[in-house]
Amino acid sequence: MNLLITILSILTGLEFLYIMYLETIATTSKTTSRVFEMSKEELERKSVNILFKNQGLYNGLLGLLIITATILGDLRWQILLLVYVVLVAAYGALTSNPKILLKQGGLAILALILIAINII
Repeated sequence: MNLLITILSILTGLEFLYIMYLETIATTSKTTSRVFEMSKEELERKSVNILFKNQGLYNGLLGLLIITATILGDLRWQILLLVYVVLVAAYGALTSNPKILLKQGGLAILALILIAINII
């Protein structure tokens, strides 16, 4: 079970690194347009582009922190960061699109469930 928790946590971190890639490097790509359900024209607006790049840095650092906590075996930080992911996904689901909860938070939710089962 610990291996599965590790895999899910690493995948969560990688997912956030991918989001960073979309927001900072491929900001105006077709993939970014599809993933965020925004037109390429909207993504090309300077204000949106700058905001995406800024948000991308947050997502990338979050991904790196999750991966680092997982590799170091620091369960407290791992749980804290995974809970943060779920809370952010829940907020996004409430304010933007309900699909975000599972798209962005699904792996973290599964990892947290397994951690809870493993601790009990």
